[in-house]
Amino acid sequence: MDKLIMTPGPTFIRENVREAMGKPITNPDLDIEFYDFYKNTCEKLQNIMHTKNQVLILDGEGILGLEAACASLIEEGDKVLCIENGIFGYGFKDFAEMYGGTVTFFSGERDRGIDIGKLEEFLKENHDFKVATVVHCETPSGITNPIKDICPLLKKYNILSIVDSVSSIGGEEIQVDEWNIDIALGGSQKCLSAPPGLTFLSISEDAIEAMNSRETPIRSFYANLTIWNDWYENKWFPYTQPISDIYAFDKALDNFLGDKDVLQRHKRYAEACRYAVKECGLELLSKDCHSNTVSTVLVPEGINYKDLFNKLYSEHNIIIAGGFDFLQDKIFRIGHMGENCYEEKLYITLKAINTVLKELEFNLKGDLHKEFVNYLN
Repeated sequence: MDKLIMTPGPTFIRENVREAMGKPITNPDLDIEFYDFYKNTCEKLQNIMHTKNQVLILDGEGILGLEAACASLIEEGDKVLCIENGIFGYGFKDFAEMYGGTVTFFSGERDRGIDIGKLEEFLKENHDFKVATVVHCETPSGITNPIKDICPLLKKYNILSIVDSVSSIGGEEIQVDEWNIDIALGGSQKCLSAPPGLTFLSISEDAIEAMNSRETPIRSFYANLTIWNDWYENKWFPYTQPISDIYAFDKALDNFLGDKDVLQRHKRYAEACRYAVKECGLELLSKDCHSNTVSTVLVPEGINYKDLFNKLYSEHNIIIAGGFDFLQDKIFRIGHMGENCYEEKLYITLKAINTVLKELEFNLKGDLHKEFVNYLN
């Protein structure tokens, strides 16, 4: 069996995506047709994200998008609200402070989604912020935060929102315009199942105005979003585009847009995976707001995560993900996103986990793969 990578990204990519990556290249700076190709790819992302806002594709993994949003919006002394309930939400602080922001936290519980009622009460008394950051799907925790409610609340107080949707776009509903999201960030290697290496983002008119009316220069070139101003009209890219990566990404977007049941598929298989985990006596980290793209399972008492990972890898050719930071060796994660989110792959993965846990002498209350199928039937 080929190696089965069931992590929350990178995900499996289809053969037609690999073939697209091998297409003959051109000079993207001088070939006028490539500007239209790039623009058309961005329009496909607008469709997926439900937005009329400008969309850009940047040459760099999803982290580049997070940094570029902070670099372009935040000036020295700007007040920034980090809405966080996990590792990635808390980590936004580093980017905000790097570019001079003064950070205040609104912290939720680590095993639950952000409580919108508590956030609303907080903002009634504390809303003097230029920018707020929030993570849509906290990948380490397997929690999807209610940005549908969070971002309109921020807009009510004229706070610009930066939303990390890297592991949710394509697997969870996102309505950028309807939900008043100023900058939404995604990555190629997650639910959209393209090779790693690209980030993409939508930018609202409010965010563009804030960038263009700064009092101080942006302290970066590569992470400066204003260098893209009028790129299409001027037929000028700020740096040479990774043409092969974009060819592959464009084909992956075609695959996604051709699957009309993609969000329902993610929801159904995520529910089946969680059902199997709980029926067999394992425990999810998340108590509510469960992610449709990744399930985070507590490592059972008496089991060493490294033993679980190593046996899955060496004996079953399957890679799952673990935890880091405060979740180091405490959880394991199954990615059911993009091209990984199909019954056969999840069945094989759960059967292997089932086998390994029994070999490690953990007493499951049932069989993970069988309960998975029971839910689907």
